[in-house]
Amino acid sequence: MPGRKARVSDVHEVALGMPHVTIEKGGAGNPVYQVGGKSFVFFRTPRPDAFDPETGERYDDVIVIWVPSEEDKLALVSDDNSPFFTTPHFDGHLSVLVRGSQIGGLSRQELTEVIQDAWLSRASKRRAAAWLEEHRLA
Repeated sequence: MPGRKARVSDVHEVALGMPHVTIEKGGAGNPVYQVGGKSFVFFRTPRPDAFDPETGERYDDVIVIWVPSEEDKLALVSDDNSPFFTTPHFDGHLSVLVRGSQIGGLSRQELTEVIQDAWLSRASKRRAAAWLEEHRLA
């Protein structure tokens, strides 16, 4: 795993570093990062579907990150070395979950790539193409 371990602060920094991003506030004041009115990263409030299997306590640090495809989602959640997971509530939803307390299981570079892919999957075709061209990834 190249580079330093990812931190929750990196989620904010990378998401804000993408163009045309706005931050909305969820019902509990939790940040929701959007591009063109479409969410691509959001900090989720505790929900009954994401909980500690030993204590039953709801996770209070879940971050939802969009993915480009079901295949991408399966690749991320199927890797035993990955901190990404999903719950039945997110079946059919193109996103993965990661706990803030487990985000150090990724390098900052890995997290950056996942967030950039999330942005690209939600941005307009024009904005995505411009960003890819600017970063010579087209």
